[in-house]
Amino acid sequence: MAAKPTTVKQYLDSLPADRRAAINKVRAAVNKGLPEGYKEVIQYGMIGWSIPHSLYPAGYHCDPKVPVPFAALASQKNYMSLYLMCIYQDDGHKEWFVNAWKATGKKLDMGKSCVRFKKLEDVPLEVVTDTVRRVPVKDFLAHYERMLSEGPAKRAARKKAAKKKTAKKTAKKKVAKKKATKKKAAKKKSR
Repeated sequence: MAAKPTTVKQYLDSLPADRRAAINKVRAAVNKGLPEGYKEVIQYGMIGWSIPHSLYPAGYHCDPKVPVPFAALASQKNYMSLYLMCIYQDDGHKEWFVNAWKATGKKLDMGKSCVRFKKLEDVPLEVVTDTVRRVPVKDFLAHYERMLSEGPAKRAARKKAAKKKTAKKTAKKKVAKKKATKKKAAKKKSR
């Protein structure tokens, strides 16, 4: 078995040409928008961007020897994946991301921890750039520390409240759409 890559170059060199080209383009989009302070590294066996110990000595709460992860990019068996921690820990940022991606007309295949894509054409690179650009290190760390201090119960309650708020908004939109449709139909009928 080949040794695991320890540098970004080694990681890229280990990929088939088509995957290397796609990963390189997405990587360039992340780097283009990356705010000052994040560092590109190999983390968890993939290309990652993290907050170095020099800026945040406490490290990642799951393993303090590891810098706090911000984003990652990987070539998996059946797809490539982009991990954006900033959208998974902040519902407002996630909503912005989902809306921005969908506004491009490209299909979003998003799981609990990653955005999956099979080819480069599936990724709106400008959305990737804008997503990382929106989250400076100090903002990411403030949110990260708040989440750690809240504990799981408070986070779950906050997420539940956010879902409820979203459901109310959706219900209001549906009612408004129904009213508009009825009004339009009544207007047609009266002609």
